[in-house]
Amino acid sequence: MSADTTPTDSRDRISRRRFLGSIGASSITVGLAGCIYGDEGEDGNTITFGFDPVQVRQNGGRIKQLFHNQGLSEDITIEFIEGSQDSSERRQSYTQLLQSDQVDPDVFLMDCGWTIPFIVGGHLLNLTNALSGELLSTIENDYFTASVETAKDPDSGDLYGVPLFPDFSTIQYRKDLVTDAGYDPNGEGWATTPMTWKRFSTIAQDVRDKTDADHGFVFQFDTYEGLACCTFNEFMSSWGGAYFGGRENLFGPIGNRPVTVDDEPVVHALDMVRQFIHGGTDNEALSGYRGSIVPGDVLSWKEQDTLRAMENGTAVFMRNWPYAIASLAAEDAFGTDYGVMPLPYAVSSENAQASGTGGSTSALGGWHITVNANTNRTEMALELIEVAMKDDFQLGLLGITGWMPPKPALYDATAATEQEPVGRYMETLKIAGTNAISRPATPVWPQEATAIYQQVNAAAAMDKPTTNAMTELKDQLRSIENEVT
Repeated sequence: MSADTTPTDSRDRISRRRFLGSIGASSITVGLAGCIYGDEGEDGNTITFGFDPVQVRQNGGRIKQLFHNQGLSEDITIEFIEGSQDSSERRQSYTQLLQSDQVDPDVFLMDCGWTIPFIVGGHLLNLTNALSGELLSTIENDYFTASVETAKDPDSGDLYGVPLFPDFSTIQYRKDLVTDAGYDPNGEGWATTPMTWKRFSTIAQDVRDKTDADHGFVFQFDTYEGLACCTFNEFMSSWGGAYFGGRENLFGPIGNRPVTVDDEPVVHALDMVRQFIHGGTDNEALSGYRGSIVPGDVLSWKEQDTLRAMENGTAVFMRNWPYAIASLAAEDAFGTDYGVMPLPYAVSSENAQASGTGGSTSALGGWHITVNANTNRTEMALELIEVAMKDDFQLGLLGITGWMPPKPALYDATAATEQEPVGRYMETLKIAGTNAISRPATPVWPQEATAIYQQVNAAAAMDKPTTNAMTELKDQLRSIENEVT
């Protein structure tokens, strides 16, 4: 995965047909360096929209038509601006444009992982002052809460973005192998009832041993943003731990929030990872869990590597994003032999040490529509947002792009459940979205993420004791936090 949510490079491994029908392209990004605008940009009725480059090239016309079919004025022309697919490059391009007070693009698609720094920087239009009370109420009450929280000013609570689509991970698995090993995922309700990590590790080992699979479980633990924002964030939160004390401190206050990476739940989560990878060869691995069910290669794996393991039939369970469901549950892949379930957990939310954690937890990804504070087309931008908030627009976008709807109620809609193949798993995806947790998305997160993935990866690789790594990490995070206070 690139710096943010869904991996970009993993899409390179998906056939174009599957890609067109289903991907969750949450990390595909736009690079706007050089302000590549066409003649339409000079047209007073043309609104420029920094958008997903792959979707622009493959579905741009259909998406524009969807906007108009759902009520966007016919005299408004949308010009999509595309660029780099790398999320970090996209963020940097936006930073350059907005800091130089450019008026275009009028509207941006911004990753939920880095929208807040632009809000804090004063670069986006305050939608709390611009949208109607009815629309604001819909966003507050009908959207996934975790997504909306990443579109607000952490201090004022004002809204600066509207989620277009979220992304969240699940455990995906070979239902045929699990059934052959004697389990009954349908009868046991795996799709909707999260299991504990202890039971999960037992099943993963048992199925691997009874089948020709090489690995019981695969996930992403390379030294990259995805480890910090997502994979370890999930492990840690499911143990009731947190980087900064709990959910209420995800977005600050920087320098005035506790750093809790050396707390017992965080250490236990990391030792559980060590047990999964190294088993009995590691004196620090967490006892009581099955070991050696995960290949050591995951320490250098990103999403495309785990996807390859599933495609090749060498793994039973995989942690990944919805785009992988669309690829591997297709008729020419595993079809209905492919299963999906929520992330396991170690402690319940009631017993979690850090507030707002515990239980099954999925990392939050996804993208928001935001408006350039310098735009000269505010009214058109607001009209475009209002159209994008319609149920039929969001379901239509699911059909065109595979992007998940931002409203949990839409996961029960016929138009969603009949969307093959991902529609078969809407119930599980809804649970994942409801249990999603964001990364600590502040202006200092990029530096903190680097420290986190380096220390966590080193501990998981047995390069240093877990407690030492977490103590060092705590000092590093405190130093970063204190630099800005």
